[in-house]
Amino acid sequence: MGNPVIAGFFPDPTVCAADDGYYLACSSFEYFPGVPVFHSTDLTTWRQIGNALDRPSQLTPGGAADNQGVYAPTLRHHDGRFWLVTTNVSEAARGHLLVTADDPAGPWSDPLHITGSSGIDPDIAWDATGSCYLTWSDAGIRQACIDPVAGRLLEEPRPLWSGTGLAYPEAPHLHHHDGWWYLVIAEGGTERGHCVAAARSRSITGPFTGAPGNPLLTRRGTTHPVQNTGHADLVRTPDGEWAAVYLGVRPRGTTPKFHVNGREVFLAGLDWVDGWPVFDTERHAVPAADHSFTDTFDGDRLDPMWISPNSAPDRIAKPGPGGLGVDPAPARDREPGILAVRARDLAWTVSARVRPGGGRARLLVRVDDTHWCGVELGDGLAVALAEIGPLGTTLATLPVRPSEAVELVVRARAAPAHRGPDELWLGIRTSVGEHEMAVLDGRYLSTEVAGGFTGRVIGVQARQAPFVLERFTYRTDG
Repeated sequence: MGNPVIAGFFPDPTVCAADDGYYLACSSFEYFPGVPVFHSTDLTTWRQIGNALDRPSQLTPGGAADNQGVYAPTLRHHDGRFWLVTTNVSEAARGHLLVTADDPAGPWSDPLHITGSSGIDPDIAWDATGSCYLTWSDAGIRQACIDPVAGRLLEEPRPLWSGTGLAYPEAPHLHHHDGWWYLVIAEGGTERGHCVAAARSRSITGPFTGAPGNPLLTRRGTTHPVQNTGHADLVRTPDGEWAAVYLGVRPRGTTPKFHVNGREVFLAGLDWVDGWPVFDTERHAVPAADHSFTDTFDGDRLDPMWISPNSAPDRIAKPGPGGLGVDPAPARDREPGILAVRARDLAWTVSARVRPGGGRARLLVRVDDTHWCGVELGDGLAVALAEIGPLGTTLATLPVRPSEAVELVVRARAAPAHRGPDELWLGIRTSVGEHEMAVLDGRYLSTEVAGGFTGRVIGVQARQAPFVLERFTYRTDG
């Protein structure tokens, strides 16, 4: 109960079935590469196989401010090809963007921008005649028939459904079942009031009538450990059963509770009762996962899990003899770029063995540009730092012998009762053991404090001069 099928900051899931299993994609906001893509054969165990937007010709690295960039996608398999439509809100005037691929691991095509389709959260669907429809959120749910090859609207957009009256009707997905078109949407905002609602029509173009049991999925007003549930997408299994993926968060700590890893992917069974979908969030047993890994950067390419909030990973870091060369290449805000991975667990430890050059090497935990903490090494000194909104401070310093082998360490661990969701431990590891430098209340690096739509990432940054990252280890704790 309460385990995500994809843990960490992977919001707004969309899923489809193909001959060799299931494929799932998520939004990525300001991070590059954009739109992570996963594969599964059983809906409960997923492996990232790539990113749909991984070239500058598809998405400008560093072109998005915090919580901007790529919002919710829709992924579909149609006529032997994979189709993905999404929105880069940092270039909203260009319209929703559409990419295709023969192999969902990539490469994906350069995008077609569908002008005249302003808004967010686009969906793509085909009716029995082969006509293609784009459906999206823009002051309610809107729709237009499109030419998906030319990337243009074939008609003026029309209102499709305004939802049940709750705030922010968005995230539309259309599915055909038993002679009906079902329009599944999110409502209530993506915070505690989040929910799933549905409507149906005999025609893909409507009119749509809402389900009598709306909302069909929500955790608002409950003490369930998974909250903010919504933004669902449906998929049919080969044996004719149905399932749904949806987002949720795992808030902890004192009231109002705080979530730190962003919106994660959860799985539900789905039944059809009296012509309407019914979610069963307890049907699938999802075991706790071990996300531990060590990267020594032996290959010639970075794993697709590596991302950057303000640059392209291959601009910041290049594999070479003895490890990964990390460069202080300036990024969007003229600060050095950050190479990061998503935090995947409620408790974890990350260590980075670095070989500084003439500058300083930093290991940090980040929510956005003004909510982060970390440890920095250089000039014979280890420094623990934090920035919370307009307040930046040095938490501690510790002398380090220049000849001493040092690992930078950050850790998320359980907090005392009636405190934040966790504690962030900052320190270093030498030949004689770990040295604690500072402990920060984890609520200051939570979405409830920072705001926005993302979650924690853990990464490295070169300050002033390059350094070599010899080893990066992420360990699931407990």
